Amino acid sequence: MTLSFRAIAICASVICWVLAVIWLFAPDWLLDIWGIGYTYPIGLVARRSAALFLGVGIMFYLARDAQPSGSRTASSVGLAVACLALAALGVFELTTGHAGPGILSAVVVEFGLAVLFLYVERRQPRTAG
Repeated sequence: MTLSFRAIAICASVICWVLAVIWLFAPDWLLDIWGIGYTYPIGLVARRSAALFLGVGIMFYLARDAQPSGSRTASSVGLAVACLALAALGVFELTTGHAGPGILSAVVVEFGLAVLFLYVERRQPRTAG
């Protein structure tokens, strides 16, 4: 099986849409997995995060057939950097005791998406024009 930008973009879209639904309608469920208590202020931030996940999911779904280009590379590297930052924050919060071991599920997904996007962009150089 060959990894393609299309496959990874669709996968990222689905993950983002699932997270958007969870953060909007059931943030307490995900926070419970991470060992974090739900409060109204946390819910406010979670609902706002849902909007961002929805938008990123739509962006990558619409870009799924994009050919190698500067714009596609910017999107891929941007998401990879965000995912790596989220993964690092997840490990930090776990090691400082602010989150439970359940946050490692998010860390694994974030790190995996970052590596996949960077791999595909590195493997498929931009075309001229």
